[in-house]
Amino acid sequence: MANQHQGAQRKQPSVTKRMIIMLLIVGVVFGGVFGWIWFSGKMMNQFFDNMPAPPATVTTTEAVEDRWPREIRAVGTFKATNGVNLTTELGGIVRSIEFENGAYVEVGDVLARLDVDTDQAELAALRAARDLAESERDRLRRLRAQNSVSESELDQAESRYRQAVADMDAQQARIEQKILRAPFDGYLGIRRVDLGQYVSPGTTIVPLRAISPIFLNFTLPERNLPEVSVGAEVSVETDAYPGRSFRGEVTSVEGSIDERTRSFLVQATFENADMALRPGMFASVILRWGEPREVLMVPQTAVSFNPYGNSVYVIQGDGEGDDSELTVERRLVQTGVRRGDMIAITDGLEAGDRVATSGLLKLRNGASVKINNDVRPESDLNPQPASG
Repeated sequence: MANQHQGAQRKQPSVTKRMIIMLLIVGVVFGGVFGWIWFSGKMMNQFFDNMPAPPATVTTTEAVEDRWPREIRAVGTFKATNGVNLTTELGGIVRSIEFENGAYVEVGDVLARLDVDTDQAELAALRAARDLAESERDRLRRLRAQNSVSESELDQAESRYRQAVADMDAQQARIEQKILRAPFDGYLGIRRVDLGQYVSPGTTIVPLRAISPIFLNFTLPERNLPEVSVGAEVSVETDAYPGRSFRGEVTSVEGSIDERTRSFLVQATFENADMALRPGMFASVILRWGEPREVLMVPQTAVSFNPYGNSVYVIQGDGEGDDSELTVERRLVQTGVRRGDMIAITDGLEAGDRVATSGLLKLRNGASVKINNDVRPESDLNPQPASG
């Protein structure tokens, strides 16, 4: 028994020693694996950090000087110089329509008549009463000349006569109120009633518009008030006549600023001899004044618009063929008015500076670039839609 106990005590330290050796070996192996992974990642990151970025391909153009007219752009709506929906003052049945839809009419032309048979009969009765009152007045005048009647009796006869004349005139006016006449020269619209239809007072019979000349109303921000005056040239384009420009001039400027919109109303007049412009038509407005001004312009695609400031990428280097010599410098600029695809630069650039016009999202300050102007964004001062 004693010998067995001593043998077990001799085996126990050897098992513990082997376990410690195995743990050490496993630790060394895993440490080597993780160390290799860490070292590989570090070297790979260092490689990518030091690897030169390929040059970005961009298109370019030069900032050039030009003379732009002083102009303000807006949108407006045409309005008839005179325009009403014609109605009758009294109600009745439509007995005749004496116009064609869309016809040109002159002031005083009869357009429609309502039924006046009852009114004419009443007028005849009033005319008879007037004739009787006139005869009575004349008889009393003769008797008064002979002192056969008093002055008061003659005065009463004169009063009755005048009252009869007034009643007849009032009835004649009521008949005239059932005849619709053109209040001014202009073009009719499409009639709103039919023969035999009963119309109430105020019911629209037909619209009438005077459109030669014609007004154009548009609003401008209050900052433009000093630049707008009566007589200024105005040109407009409409969707109805693509490519055609109409010219007029400012004839009225609102005397106050709208407190809600901080804008003011401007009215221009166009001759419109061919009646091409119609009330309600939408128009793109260009108002010009003064002499043209010198501007430095670049395509709008060259400008990166940001809340903290607009910027452009200026090409640095001389040779277009040597990629290593071409880099970009990000430069803050002040922008001005826009015209077509171009925008004026008021500060930050000089004439002749080359700027990138595409691929701006790939660029950063100091980045290498390669120029390819085979396909360049459009940059037209007066872009036109493609005809189709």
